[in-house]
Amino acid sequence: MPIAVRLLLRLVVAALFLPPTVIAAAPQEARSEQVELRLLSSQSSVQPGQRFRVALRQRIATHWHTYWLNPGDSGQATSIEWSLPEGATAGAIEWPAPSRQSLGPVTNYGYEGEVLLLSELAVPADAQPGARFAATAQVAWLVCKDICIPQQAELGLDLPVASSAEASAEAAAIARAEAALPVASPWPLRLAAGSGGPLLSWPASGPLASAWFFAEQWGLVAHSAPQPLQRVGDRWQLQLPNGETPLAVGKPLAGVLVLQEGANGPRQAYRVEAALSAGPPAPAPVDGEAPGLAMAIALALAGGLVLNLMPCVLPVLSIKALSLLKYAQGSAATTRRHGLAYTAGVLASFAALALLLLGLRAAGAEIGWGFQFQSPVFVLLVAYLLFAVGLSLSGLLEIGAAAAGLGSGLADKPGYAGSFFGGVLASVVATPCTAPFMGAALAFALSQPAASLLAVFLGLGLGLALPYLLLSCWPALQRWLPRPGAWMETLKQALAFPMYGAVIWLVWVLAQQSGPNGVLLALAGLLLIALAAWLRRATAARPAGSAAAAGLVVAALAGAVWLPATHAAAPAAPASAASEPYTAARLAALRAEGRPVFVNLTAAWCISCLVNERVALSRPEVQAAFERGGIRYLKGDWTRRDPAISALLADYGRSGVPLYLFFPAGAGEAAVVLPQLLTPGIVIDALARPASSDKS
Repeated sequence: MPIAVRLLLRLVVAALFLPPTVIAAAPQEARSEQVELRLLSSQSSVQPGQRFRVALRQRIATHWHTYWLNPGDSGQATSIEWSLPEGATAGAIEWPAPSRQSLGPVTNYGYEGEVLLLSELAVPADAQPGARFAATAQVAWLVCKDICIPQQAELGLDLPVASSAEASAEAAAIARAEAALPVASPWPLRLAAGSGGPLLSWPASGPLASAWFFAEQWGLVAHSAPQPLQRVGDRWQLQLPNGETPLAVGKPLAGVLVLQEGANGPRQAYRVEAALSAGPPAPAPVDGEAPGLAMAIALALAGGLVLNLMPCVLPVLSIKALSLLKYAQGSAATTRRHGLAYTAGVLASFAALALLLLGLRAAGAEIGWGFQFQSPVFVLLVAYLLFAVGLSLSGLLEIGAAAAGLGSGLADKPGYAGSFFGGVLASVVATPCTAPFMGAALAFALSQPAASLLAVFLGLGLGLALPYLLLSCWPALQRWLPRPGAWMETLKQALAFPMYGAVIWLVWVLAQQSGPNGVLLALAGLLLIALAAWLRRATAARPAGSAAAAGLVVAALAGAVWLPATHAAAPAAPASAASEPYTAARLAALRAEGRPVFVNLTAAWCISCLVNERVALSRPEVQAAFERGGIRYLKGDWTRRDPAISALLADYGRSGVPLYLFFPAGAGEAAVVLPQLLTPGIVIDALARPASSDKS
């Protein structure tokens, strides 16, 4: 299993199933095995109306780390929720410049050793000398090494109110932390579109050993990709690789630029906010296109690997692994050819999909990943195919080598065509799933010329085929496979039930697209496929009767496919009580009123979307966060093609669903883009971010 997937699974388990470590706190400090916390104040006494600094100091055990505002590929930022006297206020966390922690392909942004997170508190103007200013901070953080542990503590300050304020012994430490915060850039910055991502440039005033840009908003810049620095003329130029939601022209990018003059030279952090312009800031590098395409292919390969773990593809991969047991007992050359045939089927399917996308794009259509599932006919055909595969696995239908490579007819045949069509089947059922790493690769591909688009799609297909290809070509791995036996037939029959489950899901998708009549026709078609299987067995000894029966069934099935295609689409399902249907006009109206808005772009055929809604968006604590913040929830259903939703996806550099956007309160605030895989904590943290920290 890839390192990134292992880390993601560990983080999900920690966030969803492990109870947070709750620390019994003293008034100003708390401690766990990994983190020691203390709440510091710049004042030992305060006066009415005064603003003063406080700091949350984290002393972190060796090899452990906590997280910055944007945690990177995984993680969760530290949060502070204040309980203050009436009339008092607390500012947002002022984040020091983070550092990078990398493990394999995963890069996180955070802190090691010791860090002070500053905030500003304001004493009520009507506070009376002799009273007490009591503040309580509910602190939650995630601390990680090779595992991640969510922790929380309650810390407090209790300061006297006096006619004149007095500095504390901790004021010097807080002043040093304030001086180390990122400062405004002393020179004008330019941010321009490049082939592989935005190009950030500034005047060259001296030598630099390194530079790194930490984007405040998740998804705009790839965290693990390198950021090449070079001098172009009289300017330094830093290549920022596109993340899963590439920045659109005209949109600002906010973050922290960290520069280091030498290997042991001073490290200075600058606050950056610049809008992306269309033209290059300086002459482009000679090899400017290669890094973007190479990174997109690498991301596509990783996304294809992760697709094998998705519920759409895993049953098909299991079936092919089962068939490999049979081939593994023969010659190594035969086993290898089956792996190559399967890979050829996958690559041919992705190449065909890429060519279809190119044709539709040339015709002016708005397209995206999984677009074919917006067609009721396609959904119905896939349901029929998976039902036939299920019948074959159950031993009720032989669909032979010309279909999916399953059935007893392959026992005495080489079955290379079966392996090829097994790859085709895996490709077909993979398209409603979206995996991590895919978003940026697909967004890049759909904006590139034909050759680049085809290369990225083939990289995605190779990633999908790679596990089976390695099993078939690497004898050392084959030795780990169990020996063939009677158990194989039982397992093969058991694998029919995931196929039947997929058929149920597809019929439900069809219900969203074509209404009750579409479901009726789909069920009739499934009945006819079962009838075809029975007639084939019952008339096997009478060729003439079998041919007539087969002709009758083919004609009936053709009608079952044709009728949904001509049937009018079902009206859109009404939104739930907690949400409204997305329209561009409704979003614009709510934003003009300054209301906070959460937008969920989803589809009935998108399994990732359905999982996110079940494990995160529908959870009571998330619903409570919506209610507390007065957040309006707009839900855009892309089950059938919708140009308005396609346009919003394009605005954020996405080629398909899911897409989750949170617009904080305030008419001028831009959207926070959430990850494609959600947990309740990720959603709640995004909803709680201060508006000013997420302009994009």
